[in-house]
Amino acid sequence: MIATLALPGALSAQQRVPLPLKHAPQPTTAAISPADLMTRLYIFADDSMQGRETGTVGHLKSTAYIASELKRLAIQPGGDEGSYFQDVPMVRRAFDPASTITVDGATLRGGTDFIAQSRGSIPSLNGASVVFGGTAGDTTGLPSHDQIAGKIVVLRSAPGGGSIAGRPAGGRGGFAALRALSDAAAIVIVTDALSAAAVRAATHPREGDVIMKPAGNAPASPVTITMTATAAHTLLGTSIDAVTTGQAGKTIQADLRFTDDPAPARNVVAIIRGSDPKLRGEYVALGAHNDHVGFGVQAVDHDSLHLYNEARFAIRGMVSRGQQATPEQDAAVAAIRINYDSVHAARPVRLDSIRNGADDDGSGSMTLLELAEAFQKAPVKPKRSLVFVWHVGEEKGLLGSRWYSDHPTVSRDSIVAQLNMDMIGRGDAWDLPVGSPTYLQLVGSRRLSTELGDIVEAVNKTEQTPFTFDYQFDANGHPENIYCRSDHYNYARWGIPVVFFTTGLHGDYHQVTDEPQYISYAHMARVGQFVHDVAVRVADLDHRPKVDGTKLDPNGVCRQ
Repeated sequence: MIATLALPGALSAQQRVPLPLKHAPQPTTAAISPADLMTRLYIFADDSMQGRETGTVGHLKSTAYIASELKRLAIQPGGDEGSYFQDVPMVRRAFDPASTITVDGATLRGGTDFIAQSRGSIPSLNGASVVFGGTAGDTTGLPSHDQIAGKIVVLRSAPGGGSIAGRPAGGRGGFAALRALSDAAAIVIVTDALSAAAVRAATHPREGDVIMKPAGNAPASPVTITMTATAAHTLLGTSIDAVTTGQAGKTIQADLRFTDDPAPARNVVAIIRGSDPKLRGEYVALGAHNDHVGFGVQAVDHDSLHLYNEARFAIRGMVSRGQQATPEQDAAVAAIRINYDSVHAARPVRLDSIRNGADDDGSGSMTLLELAEAFQKAPVKPKRSLVFVWHVGEEKGLLGSRWYSDHPTVSRDSIVAQLNMDMIGRGDAWDLPVGSPTYLQLVGSRRLSTELGDIVEAVNKTEQTPFTFDYQFDANGHPENIYCRSDHYNYARWGIPVVFFTTGLHGDYHQVTDEPQYISYAHMARVGQFVHDVAVRVADLDHRPKVDGTKLDPNGVCRQ
C-alpha cells in the first residue's frame, strides 16, 4: 500500500512489511518476542475492545483481559482486596435542565437559556456578581485577578468558533485562559443559540464522558456555562456587543443541579516479589496506560485515511503545540493525492469509527504484560520487588496514575523508581522523519536522579542493538510538554525518579488508523527488552537511585 502514495519523497526508502488485518493468537513464551507482542496486541487493540475508553464496557473488557493473563501466569495480585483491580472513583456527570439562574427577578432556564458543566466540586453562585472578561481564548486582555476572583466571568465567544461548556474556542490560548480564570466562581461563554446537540451532550453525556468523583473536602472549582446572547444581556445589563472588558454586571442567584452516576474505571496492579530478603520490601514500578479514546465522530475510509495521515506527517513532522506549519508545508499537504484505485484494488472500502489505540497505549500495555511474563518465568528474580500498574484515565488527564500514586497499594516510600512506557510501537522511518529501527525518545531520566539517567545510558551500551536516544522532547520549556503528559509525572511529583520511554507521535495518533497492522513489532520487542534490562539493573542496585534533582510540589502545576 505504500506504493499507492502519489507524493514523491513522502516516505523513506525503508519498506514496511505488510501485516494482516487479523492475527490468530499463538501461545506466549518467557522471551520478549515480536511474535508474543503481536499476539497480545491484536487481542488488546481489536475492534471488540471498542477503543478502551475509560468509563465504557470496552475499558472493562480490556482490563479483564490483562487480569486474566496475570492470573494464568500466577502473578500475585496487587490491587484492592486481593484482586488485580484498583477501582478509581469516576462519575458521569449530567447537567439537570431544571437548573435556574435568577437576575433582578428574571429567571434563566437550563436547557433553553444556558447549559453548564462542572468537573469538580460545585461552588455556590448565590450572591455572586458578574464581570465581563473579554474574548474567550485571549489571555492578554483579561481583567485583574481581584476583578475575577469569586466572580461570574462572562466571555465573548472567539471569532469564527463556537464552544461547548467549559471549552472555549481558540485552541491552546483558550485553555490558557481557563487556567487564568481558575479563581472565578463560574465562566460563561456566550453563543448565539444553544444547539439541540449541545443540550443533549450536557444533559445526556456519552458513556466515556467521565470525571473523577470530587472528594467531599475538595475545594470548589469554577463551573463553566454556555449561554445565549439574550441571556448574557440579562446577566450584564447590556448587550454583549456594547460591554467593555472589566465592566461590572448584575448579582445573581443560582440553582445549578447535576446528577453523578458511577462510571467504571480501574487500574490493574500486579506484583512479583524480589529475591533478596533485605531488598524485597522495595519496588521498581513499571507502568503503561490501559485506556484509549473510544469511537470517532463518524465512520471514515480507513485505508485512505491511513495513507493520507502518513503522507501528511512526513511533510509536517511533529509540529508542536502552539506552533504553526510553514506555508510551504501547508501547500505540500494540500497537494497530497492518494491513488484510491490502487488502495481499493487490494480490498474494498472499509468504513471505520473505532479508535483502537494499538500504539497509544496498547503497545506499552502489552509490552508491560510481556515483561510481567518474562520476569515471572525467569529462574532468578531481581533483588527488589516489581510492581506493575496498568493505569486508567491517562487520556482523561492522568487520572488513574494520580489515584494510584496518591493511594498506592504498596508503600509509596518503598518505590525506588518508575519506568513508564507510552507509545513504543512505531518510530521507524515511515512514522517519523527522524525515525529508524533504533530510534527511542527518553524524557525525565535525569530530572530527579542523574544516577538513573546514567544507568539507562550504561544499560543501552550493553544491548545487542543499542538505541539512538532522542532527548529533544525533554528540554525545559518544550512546547509539547511531554514530561507532564504521561503517567510517570504522577510518580515524579512525589520525588520518585522516573524514565519515560516512547517512540513518539505519528500520523495515526488518536485516529481510527492506530491499529495493530501498523506496529513495528521487532522495534517494540527491542524497547521491551531494554526496559526489562533497565528494571533489572535498578532492582539489583545495592542502594536506591540517588535523588539529586529538584523535588516537586505533589499538588502543584507541572511545568516542563
